[in-house]
Amino acid sequence: MVAKNAGMPATPADLINVDEVIGKYYDVVPDPNVPEQRVSFGTSGHRGSSLKTSFNEAHIVAITQAIADKVETKQCDHQETRRVEQQPR
Repeated sequence: MVAKNAGMPATPADLINVDEVIGKYYDVVPDPNVPEQRVSFGTSGHRGSSLKTSFNEAHIVAITQAIADKVETKQCDHQETRRVEQQPR
């Protein structure tokens, strides 16, 4: 399904406040007890927004630490590590 505004210039209502997005990315800390603030992944990447406290720096730190811990304790093999490293960007 094609959006009704596909191919058209963005309207003021479509624009985001970049300073707010960046500020909340670094400054807001998610509460892991709130399901809406947990990061989730789908087939095309993460699903979340710093504006909804569902994807920010704290999530990246936690994900990176979890991967490092798993590798350090050898709970994953090198094949798994390579699969993570080879994901398209």
